[in-house]
Amino acid sequence: MFRVVWDQLEPCPYRDGQTARLPLRLPTRVLTGVELDNALASGDRRSGRMLYRTRCPSCAACEPLRVPVARFRPSPSQRRAVRKNPDITVEVGAPDASAAHVALFNRHKLERGLARTEEPLSSANYSAWLVDTCVDTREFRYYAGGRLVAVSILDIGRTSASSVYHYFDPDEARRSLGVYSVLREIEWCAANGIDWYYLGFYVSDCTHLAYKATYYPHQRRVDGVWVEADADAG
Repeated sequence: MFRVVWDQLEPCPYRDGQTARLPLRLPTRVLTGVELDNALASGDRRSGRMLYRTRCPSCAACEPLRVPVARFRPSPSQRRAVRKNPDITVEVGAPDASAAHVALFNRHKLERGLARTEEPLSSANYSAWLVDTCVDTREFRYYAGGRLVAVSILDIGRTSASSVYHYFDPDEARRSLGVYSVLREIEWCAANGIDWYYLGFYVSDCTHLAYKATYYPHQRRVDGVWVEADADAG
């Protein structure tokens, strides 16, 4: 059902000085919701039409993290993100590679220092990564005063949703749109019978990924086993 199309050692995108191995597997057809659920539970992530999971030679710092939707309780600081955004409206639809999307994505990457190079991502590469897909993929669009201020890309299974990527307008940083979007998407999951909300990889010493562990309770996949953490245990 899968064909490995890339399996090379490369510099780790999350930890300086580490070597990563992220084999890319291309499915022979679109995955069903149950198949996506199983893939996510096994630690898979999606990039374009391919799935991958870490197979790094000397590091196991990347831990897939998921939130049990029915038991999630936002912290006081997370609830403040909701109160900051009474004017935000949300649309859910098919992913798009419009000029507005690509421009906002590049502003987020370049102005927040998240890019490996100073070259903006092209529309074709944006589509190949976030729009072309092998599963049921939805786009959550966040608007303020009719203006697009944030976008989330989610993969949807039968009982799982996986946050593929989120980006926002750097000029709107005060809104805490990253936190706000997680809360709204968990809310959407609860309303649509989704049990698990996957937040991707958690890496304890990577600033851009460590924040994921602030959503409680959550589970992290450690040595192939899902281990639960609550707010008291940390």
